[in-house]
Amino acid sequence: MQAGLARSPRRISPKFFYDAAGSRLFDRICELPEYYPTRTELRILGECAGEIAGQIGPNAEIVEFGAGSLTKVRLLLDALDSPKRYLPIDISGEHLEAAAQRLKADYPELVVQPIAADYTMPLVLPAPVAGAGRRVGFFPGSTIGNFEPEEALAFLQLAARMLRGGGLLIGVDLVKDPGRLHAAYNDAQGVTADFNLNLLRRANAELDADFDLDGFAHAAFYNAPRQRIEMHLVSRSAQSVSLNGETFGFEEGETIHTEYSHKFTVEGLRALAVRAGFRPGAVWTDPEKLFSVHWLVA
Repeated sequence: MQAGLARSPRRISPKFFYDAAGSRLFDRICELPEYYPTRTELRILGECAGEIAGQIGPNAEIVEFGAGSLTKVRLLLDALDSPKRYLPIDISGEHLEAAAQRLKADYPELVVQPIAADYTMPLVLPAPVAGAGRRVGFFPGSTIGNFEPEEALAFLQLAARMLRGGGLLIGVDLVKDPGRLHAAYNDAQGVTADFNLNLLRRANAELDADFDLDGFAHAAFYNAPRQRIEMHLVSRSAQSVSLNGETFGFEEGETIHTEYSHKFTVEGLRALAVRAGFRPGAVWTDPEKLFSVHWLVA
């Protein structure tokens, strides 16, 4: 975080959103009326679960990247033929462990092995269990859109190597009307603003920072030429902030960039997958073409 504040323009990685409080706030975002991605993806997964299970095959091991609350994977588990093991990976270990315990209680025959880690970094997964079928990645929520284009390619290349012989099921938000996008990231209840500002709250608690949360405002807008939502924290006035003993000066209106959320076309995502070493397979979308779920063969 300190390195990001020293940059020009200033930037903090969105992975720092997800402490326990941030994960709870994101769960609330997913339930907001304006936030269509979660319910649309859930609808696709629910309606197409049988077809998706047919692509994955029996006895699969599921590796979920950025697993969060482990909600969407339940639709897969209910449809799959005798899944062997589930490996959820998330940077928020406390939140992940609590969600994994709930899942274990509901799926007592399934081996659930949570991994608290940064899934964007190389990691060694446990050896496959006896009798396991394909090792399949699950990456819902259009989290791929949070990466810069070169970062998205690097992650998919990493996943293709990790999942060789299996595949990746990935949820991807689609390009659409800017008004719909603006509403999704500027909800009337202000939950997304709280989620964004939680970054500063976390810095105060964990990094000996002294951010005045009232001194920064949430800002999110759609950059149409780059097909992405940009999320920032805007300094309301000229001010200084201390973090780990270092002082950072902010001008009025100066921003800290906190997240991109890139939107894709179906063909654009498939082309990116080919560059990463996948073979694109089936694609499922909702009737309004708001969201898409892709099966990529590794």
